[in-house]
Amino acid sequence: MNRLSNSDYVVFFVYFIIVASYGFWVYKRKHNADATSKDYFLAEGSLTWWAIGASLIASNISAEQMIGMSGSGFKMGLAIATYEWMAAITLIIVAVFFIPVYLKNKIFTMPQFLSQRYNGTVAMIMAIFWLLLYIVVNLTSILYLGALAVNSISGINFQVCLWGLAIFAIIITLGGMKVIGFTDVIQVFFLILGGLVTTYIALNQVATHFGQTGVLNGFSLMMNKANDHFHMILKKDNPSYMDLPGLTVLLGGMWIVNLNYWGCNQYITQRALGANLKTARGGILFAACLKLLMPVIVVLPGIAAYVLYKQDLFHADLIQGGEVNPDRAYPVLLNLLPAGLKGLSFAALTAAVVASLAGKANSIATIFTLDVYKKAINPAATDKSLVTTGKIAVVVAMVLGIIISPFLGIDKKGGFQYIQEYTGFVSPGIFAMFILGFFWKKTTSSAAVFSAVGGFILSVFFKFLPTFANLAFLAPTGFSKKSDAGIYEIPFLDRMGFVFLICVVGMYIISMIENARGVKANGLEIDSSMFKTNRAFTAGALILCGIIVALYSIFW
Repeated sequence: MNRLSNSDYVVFFVYFIIVASYGFWVYKRKHNADATSKDYFLAEGSLTWWAIGASLIASNISAEQMIGMSGSGFKMGLAIATYEWMAAITLIIVAVFFIPVYLKNKIFTMPQFLSQRYNGTVAMIMAIFWLLLYIVVNLTSILYLGALAVNSISGINFQVCLWGLAIFAIIITLGGMKVIGFTDVIQVFFLILGGLVTTYIALNQVATHFGQTGVLNGFSLMMNKANDHFHMILKKDNPSYMDLPGLTVLLGGMWIVNLNYWGCNQYITQRALGANLKTARGGILFAACLKLLMPVIVVLPGIAAYVLYKQDLFHADLIQGGEVNPDRAYPVLLNLLPAGLKGLSFAALTAAVVASLAGKANSIATIFTLDVYKKAINPAATDKSLVTTGKIAVVVAMVLGIIISPFLGIDKKGGFQYIQEYTGFVSPGIFAMFILGFFWKKTTSSAAVFSAVGGFILSVFFKFLPTFANLAFLAPTGFSKKSDAGIYEIPFLDRMGFVFLICVVGMYIISMIENARGVKANGLEIDSSMFKTNRAFTAGALILCGIIVALYSIFW
């Protein structure tokens, strides 16, 4: 039954009171009436390594992971965990090579980087674009999916869930980055604890169904009953190959997805930009370690639901519109939990949604205030007025999210796929613009515009060209697969790889032509000493990489 008991509500309200009280305490203890806008938006110098790492994970994990990835685990198995495990390696790369560049050049927002490296026009175009993407796609989808999940578990009216999550997130966000960063530690605690409880119950349920007990027996039974769900690299005959096309997850487009998300994304890098290099790197390494744990929380429950479904359990609960909807797997599992524990898992899901909403809203406010309002609307704005403007931006963004969310139809596409698809149209071009801007001083502004605009056009071109042209000649290359309609399509990650390579080549050609004409580029301050790491970070990174290699070897 999709209802919470009194004990569930007690557990949930304990979580709410802890987060709200701690946030208020942080605000009162660290609030400074004369605080600068950078202090408000970035918590400059205030966040510890563990707060940075926890905040990164809290901002990253939301309803699209808890619900969407569990659904993908139900559908395709452990392979979807590549988004988490490859992200752990990506975080190490970002910590070593990206963060030093940002900090050395005193860069606090992504549009600021573009302005400093290219010009104000490129920066303003991308600032407006990011605001639209963050509000219309990210913030709105998190809000919608979160409310949908809370509604399906608790039975509370959808609109009440929508407004409740938004108001909770606004309260946290208005306290500034300090409050977000430190309350995210509590959010991650509930997220991990509640998530592990759900996984424990799910695996134990599998074991019990087959007359055994214990999570280890449950896991062993899952591997035996659904062996096809425990392979990280999918073959071309797998129905999910279009989503995760074989070795591309190790050698191709998955790197673009992760490096763009973790290294060129205001929403994420903002957590580290207000710290010194050692603290930022420590926090990012901590986040990478937590990433190893995420598939246990968000993927294994989906596989457990698949095994139980194959045993003719809760068929009716998974049916939507006459078909099985994998995204219902996680809510169905939560409804199997006993009173009290269901409240804990409900709190974990709420924590994931609220933390992501708060982080996204803060990033929207930061970009709008520092890169649009201060530069184009009111250049003479004082720090106090900038903070006020940022708070107004938070409320406006959240209200827009509430208004827009019911019209998106995310549930038809699947939340995780919805976000990946729409951000994937632009991420190859943006990543090419950033990576060449970092490490090739000759890259020009015109080349950056080509990458930003051309990358989007190329993504659309490669998305729809095979549909019209039926590119059967692509079949032997391994970069296409025949769809149910008999038309050859290019897998999503491969398409991103193609677009990225074309953007890099195009940027190189444009830059060389302009360099020959005497156009000077604005190179960043970079030297090799910036990329040196201390022994503790190096040792931790090597151990983490070794664990990931072992995991891929075991579950290849």
